[in-house]
Amino acid sequence: MTPKQYLIFILSGLCADVIKVAGTKSRAKGQGQFPITQNVTVVEGTSANMTCRVDYNDNTSLQWSNPAQQTLFFGDKKALRDHRIELVRASSQELTIRINDISLSDEGQYTCSLFTMPVKTTKAFLTVLGVPGRPEITGFTKPAMEGDIITLTCTTTGSKPAARIQWLRNDKEVQGTTHVNATGKSFTVRSTLQFEVDRWDDGVAYTCSVEHESLPNPYMTTEVLEVHYVPHLEIKHSLIIPQEGQYLKLECVSTGNPIPDLVLWSKDGGELPDIERMIVEGKELTITTLNKTDNGTYRCEASNHLGTSTAEYILFVYDPNALGQHGPDHALIGGVVAVVVFITLCLIIVLGRYLARHKGTYLTHEAKGAEDAPDADTAIINAEGNHMHAEEKKDFQSYW
Repeated sequence: MTPKQYLIFILSGLCADVIKVAGTKSRAKGQGQFPITQNVTVVEGTSANMTCRVDYNDNTSLQWSNPAQQTLFFGDKKALRDHRIELVRASSQELTIRINDISLSDEGQYTCSLFTMPVKTTKAFLTVLGVPGRPEITGFTKPAMEGDIITLTCTTTGSKPAARIQWLRNDKEVQGTTHVNATGKSFTVRSTLQFEVDRWDDGVAYTCSVEHESLPNPYMTTEVLEVHYVPHLEIKHSLIIPQEGQYLKLECVSTGNPIPDLVLWSKDGGELPDIERMIVEGKELTITTLNKTDNGTYRCEASNHLGTSTAEYILFVYDPNALGQHGPDHALIGGVVAVVVFITLCLIIVLGRYLARHKGTYLTHEAKGAEDAPDADTAIINAEGNHMHAEEKKDFQSYW
């Protein structure tokens, strides 16, 4: 063997060893890896894609199995006869399948297997959200009577996880009582709302709202409550100060349900005395020309099948000749002011006379001693003597 041939032989052996080592490392790297999967969450009735990948593969097959460990696909070969399951992509590094028309029974743990020695497996959990049914409201009595106690119940079925129910009275939230029952893998949710009916509930909209992860917007159901109640009456009048000769209109306003059609008018417990001037048209009573004889109590009465109600208006007709514009108020104020001024002047006069009298008496006693005195010192001594004499005289008179 020539040196040249020997060199070629050595190089060939080295290349074979390098190729063999590289192949061994590649197989070891492929055999040591695990498939890569992801958990999936979908809504009932939609589709779910299950994907399994590997970074290196030397023509080793990938396989998908369902929670019951039934093989769905082995590579690109379909193993389970289920028309809902189809192949999306199959290669040496990826196996993706699709499950259509997902149901709650499809939920569970799926397995992707890489058939190396030993076999490598990875789990992926498929979560299926159960869509709640549209809510139904029961318990409405049409019509309800004022004072009744009613219980409204809102029910939704088929949700997973359990749906949330909210009550609205018109647009304001009210609290109900919620009960949750499991039905297989789904839940039935009920919420009750109990209250005593009054007239203010008439025409109120009660709404049941259902919220859930599977819904882009809440489901809502609304019922409008009808309440029957006894009429409530009120009389409205067209004049603030009725005067003789004027035109007066009285209107009997009712808020009952059902609204009474017939309104009866009376005066002082009897019929209207002058039907020519007192005209009744439906709920209105019109007195064309007022006079003093119209004074009295006017009553309207209305009824429905629940009861009867009345309202009253006391009419007093003023004489326009004796009633100037704001006359009574000015006359009253003027009279009060005159009395106050007179009493004040009298008090001032009496007080002045009292003060003047006491001051004059004091000066008279002082001056009496000063008139007979030749000088100032003697005047003071005389004044003190006179004062003492006056006190003694008072004591003497008091004694007797």
